[in-house]
Amino acid sequence: MAETTAHDQDVEREHAADLLQELARELRGEDTANVQVGNKTLTLTPASTVEYGISVEERSPMFGGDREEITVTLEWKVPKPES
Repeated sequence: MAETTAHDQDVEREHAADLLQELARELRGEDTANVQVGNKTLTLTPASTVEYGISVEERSPMFGGDREEITVTLEWKVPKPES
């Protein structure tokens, strides 16, 4: 079963950088990582090795002006609890 929690909002550039730094701090921590998604906090269990992906899309639509988008993906297998 897959469950997705998503949240989008417009924020100042500096605040976006703060949000990314908070996520990085959580990933650097031991064991679990608490990730804020909108008004919800998710507790994740990152493995010691993660798959990291980044892509950049530059668009020039006919209407609405140029747009740029960065997508960062982190993926891992959840470690099995030690018995």
